[in-house]
Amino acid sequence: MNALTLVFASLCVFAIAYRFYGLFFVRKVLGVKPERPTPAVKMADGVDYVKTNKFVLFGHHFAAIAAAGPLLGPVLAAQFGYMPGALWILVGCVVAGAVHDSVVLFASVRHRGQSLAYIATQEIGKATGSVASVAVLFILILTLAGLSLAVVNAMFHSPWGTFTVFATIPIALLMGVYLHVWRDGDVKGASILGVALLVLAILAGPHVVENPTLAGMFTMSRNNIAISIPIYGFIASVLPVWLLLCPRDYLSTYLKIGTIAMLAIGIFWVRPDLLMPATTQFVSGGGPIIPGPVFPFLFITIACGAISGFHAIIGSGTTPKMIGSEGDILFVGYGAMLTEGFVAIMALIAACVMVPADYFAINAPAAAFEKLGMAVVNLPELSTAVGEKLQGRPGGAVSLAVGMAYIFSSVPFMKGLMAYWYHFAIMFEAVFILTAVDTGTRVGRFFLQEMIGQFVPRFAEKRWWPGIVITSGIFTFSWGYLVYTGDIGTIWPLFGMSNQLLAAVGLLIGTTLLIRMNKARYAWMTAVPGLSLVCITMYAGFLQITNTYLPKNMYLLATMAIIVMCLMTIVIVSAFRRWMQLLSVKQPVPDAYGEPVLDVVPE
Repeated sequence: MNALTLVFASLCVFAIAYRFYGLFFVRKVLGVKPERPTPAVKMADGVDYVKTNKFVLFGHHFAAIAAAGPLLGPVLAAQFGYMPGALWILVGCVVAGAVHDSVVLFASVRHRGQSLAYIATQEIGKATGSVASVAVLFILILTLAGLSLAVVNAMFHSPWGTFTVFATIPIALLMGVYLHVWRDGDVKGASILGVALLVLAILAGPHVVENPTLAGMFTMSRNNIAISIPIYGFIASVLPVWLLLCPRDYLSTYLKIGTIAMLAIGIFWVRPDLLMPATTQFVSGGGPIIPGPVFPFLFITIACGAISGFHAIIGSGTTPKMIGSEGDILFVGYGAMLTEGFVAIMALIAACVMVPADYFAINAPAAAFEKLGMAVVNLPELSTAVGEKLQGRPGGAVSLAVGMAYIFSSVPFMKGLMAYWYHFAIMFEAVFILTAVDTGTRVGRFFLQEMIGQFVPRFAEKRWWPGIVITSGIFTFSWGYLVYTGDIGTIWPLFGMSNQLLAAVGLLIGTTLLIRMNKARYAWMTAVPGLSLVCITMYAGFLQITNTYLPKNMYLLATMAIIVMCLMTIVIVSAFRRWMQLLSVKQPVPDAYGEPVLDVVPE
């Protein structure tokens, strides 16, 4: 199959889905009201609640949700062939992922921009909200640790990538000051300024490598990178959202979408074939990268490329506090997820244009690759071209960079630039992931403030600086410690399972909201994907525990997996009970805005 066919097919599917399914769900099912004041308007404080241009907010939201998942998940899932991954990304993104993101964002906007746990408290029950708070905080720590480890692995001993990533920080600060102090609201001017400086930083990267002094300055060890990232997360969590986090995420979106667009153009120009077969012999299990069968492990491996619980944390964290109109939920919520799905398709293509033997040689441990009886084809030449050893570099990041560099360098006037594009791709991956780390840290601070505020009310005050600094420090240290002491091989699998369970919970909470709003006839749109995900992910968790963790004496990971599954089960059962209670109500009552609902709950 030619890669160009898959690109066109995905663009058509996503465009039709946005125009019909997404529009119907947001306007008809959710019933958004553009005239209804949002939290960014009603609770504006200039720090967290800030009405934001919808294009800037799209950039922030997309940058925050699009982390390692859509890049690395599809690459690893290519072990099963290109067909299973492509089908799940296209179908899952439309009917599950984008629906999930939209309903959670809508629910948070209707609940004063509060967290998913707070929404669960109001829509289901106080006890359920408390359990959800612990579960979400636990999962968020695992998520940020896993994402940060991916950045550490991509950046250490890479002066070009480190320089460019660090350069985005002062550029973002300059954009924030320009947009809110010098030229208030001048999005066009801020965009031109930021993109111009970003291009200069990218072009300066190779010269940094060539200069011994600069190269030494930006050649950082793993431990130094592992310390720097939590420090950055702390700063981004404490500073006003408009000064660093929002403009940096908006700036990163240009790089993210621009690179993916260039990759699509490169595929159109080169028209490479997908050398990986539609399905491989590993669909039944026994693969060197993912030991389990395609069902259910495809779903927790693809993760964010189709649906992600991490998105619920962002959709009930920073984004609902900045959205200026409920009418923007379609563009920001549904649209950003479809964009991420296209990123996942591009990552899958980049992996599948490689010779299968070369793909497995990069992503599988050396011992596992030897057992396959395969011989590498182009890998020695690729290693020479990029100037690095490529074999035995599992995790997905290296093979994705090689695939992207191969496509870019195959364009006639770019031949001979393989090394340039490889290092550019590594930098691109690091920036892609790091924008989720800063937003996730800020959201974690919100969670801690809410939880501690139940016992010490002063912490619940969003503008009380001692509370902001203390909760930011505690949360940053929690995931930063895992980054410094752990490795991605032990943390990422557990994150994949817990992340999908959280997505299922987000859909079921959304179902509860729809039923309460007297829209039970549409509840299947969230309930079906939510319940399906519960069954699939619970089964995957059971297989992980019984087939991997316990046989290998990984008792800590097994315990953590069981705890997450138990916490989520409590939330799911409570949601079912709430459904039965609401469905027994015969006569709707008007809420504070005059809309008929089955039960009135506080915002």
